[in-house]
Amino acid sequence: MDNSTIIEKIRDHIREKFSGEGSGHDWWHIYRVWKTAVAIAQREGADLFVVELAALLHDIADWKFNGGDDEAGPKMAREWLEGLCVEESIIV
Repeated sequence: MDNSTIIEKIRDHIREKFSGEGSGHDWWHIYRVWKTAVAIAQREGADLFVVELAALLHDIADWKFNGGDDEAGPKMAREWLEGLCVEESIIV
């Protein structure tokens, strides 16, 4: 699967999961973070794929909504990325 397809799949999942979320961490928050991160990454010459993944997944399982478990987000992000066959070097 190519990088653009991976980003599309994650974007679609996150949009569905966070649409209507009432804590302020809804899809539109994530969308703004994503677009801002992309703009900065382009200016700075960062790895756009890594930046997009991080921006889209940054609230995937926020510790505040998972009983204070600060490993919930990284665990869920890893599961998603592994399921999409993202290289281990990108995941870590």
